[in-house]
Amino acid sequence: MKTRKPNVILILNDDMGYSDIGCYGGEVLTPNLDRLAAGGLRFSQFYNTARCSPSRASMLTGLHPHQTGVGILTYDSGPEGYAGNLNQRCVTIAQVLKSHGYRTYMSGKWHVASSLSNPTDTWPLQRGFDAFYGTIIGAGSFYDPNTLTRGNDNIEHEAHAPGFFYTDAISDQAVAYIEQHAQAHADTPFFEYVAYTAPHWPLHAHEEDIAKYKGRFDKGWDALREERLERLVASGLLKDAWKLT
Repeated sequence: MKTRKPNVILILNDDMGYSDIGCYGGEVLTPNLDRLAAGGLRFSQFYNTARCSPSRASMLTGLHPHQTGVGILTYDSGPEGYAGNLNQRCVTIAQVLKSHGYRTYMSGKWHVASSLSNPTDTWPLQRGFDAFYGTIIGAGSFYDPNTLTRGNDNIEHEAHAPGFFYTDAISDQAVAYIEQHAQAHADTPFFEYVAYTAPHWPLHAHEEDIAKYKGRFDKGWDALREERLERLVASGLLKDAWKLT
């Protein structure tokens, strides 16, 4: 009997500390992420880079970031490993899965290409994705994001619609891709990459969310990190022997 290939959804947050979400001891309520963690695995040892682009390049390709050409951010710093673009010697997970019969979708932040206005071979559609909605640039306003793109076309004007909020728009498009896939390609597996800009600066949030956490952080960083450590130790993710510095 032929085994059905699984659907895969890869969710990435931006510039977030690992202990910021509920299941890792954070103060912010993240029930949906906590539920996913409870039904899966929580890593206790992992590595990333101080800037997001190299981590994105490594995650998309499985390579050391300098092998991909994205050794730091998306500007050409001269040496080959710092060209600021995914080079042609690497393939993305979307390209690999597409070659194995998957439909591939992306909603959110790309930030592994130096060209922000002219589609190149480093943009999502040219690196294995069947559909793309999101931003090419690294960060900006959640209410009026620069380089908002659908496919290869700039659609920044869509952000001018009343009530637009980029985090919600990323989620809405991700859901829409799945619904469209179910209608048009129900017998085909899909891979979806959902890459939020939150909680990267400028840290925009809905007013009701800001109000909900009023006073939550008044104790200050020193007290809060001690409490986080206690919760991480209690959960078994960290050992009591590991002390704060």
